[in-house]
Amino acid sequence: MPINPLFAKSILAIIPEMFKDVKGKWSSKRTVSGVLAIAAVTQIDANGIDTNTLLLAFIAVIPLCFSVFEK
Repeated sequence: MPINPLFAKSILAIIPEMFKDVKGKWSSKRTVSGVLAIAAVTQIDANGIDTNTLLLAFIAVIPLCFSVFEK
């Protein structure tokens, strides 16, 4: 099933905003976690779930969990 080009453009416009913090600056915590999460999902899609991909996904989620407690 092909992706609608309008949908793809709207997603590409939203993605950079997800990595910015409340001040509008790029958040390295979110950026690195996002890259690790994408890598984990890609590995799971290609090779299935194994110990290494679970650890990678866990490492990607840890900074996002602690960001809840920021002031």
